[in-house]
Amino acid sequence: MPVPFSTIRQIALSLDNVEEVSSYGTPGFKVRGALFARFHQDGKSLVVRMSIDKRDDMIATDPETYFITDHYLNYPWILVRIDRIDPVALRDLLRAAHRAVAAEKPKRSTKRHARS
Repeated sequence: MPVPFSTIRQIALSLDNVEEVSSYGTPGFKVRGALFARFHQDGKSLVVRMSIDKRDDMIATDPETYFITDHYLNYPWILVRIDRIDPVALRDLLRAAHRAVAAEKPKRSTKRHARS
């Protein structure tokens, strides 16, 4: 049975400093301005931030639940089939993604400010 999006939302918004945003036309979640999870446009998957090494291990261990598309091949994201993942595993996955993104240094703005 799929984890309802309301449960995903509840888990994500229970984490510190999370805001719900729109990302590629789907609901997503950011911490300190950085995306850590979003609903995939296929309507059946969640895109979650994760190191490539850990992602590859998870896909090898459970390819029915975790996967990537060619688009994400070189990026630190994993796709999760919400009809396959256990709610406790999903909670742990979202917490780990949140922690990883929150620990990153904020990206420096590339905008140049005019000097007075």
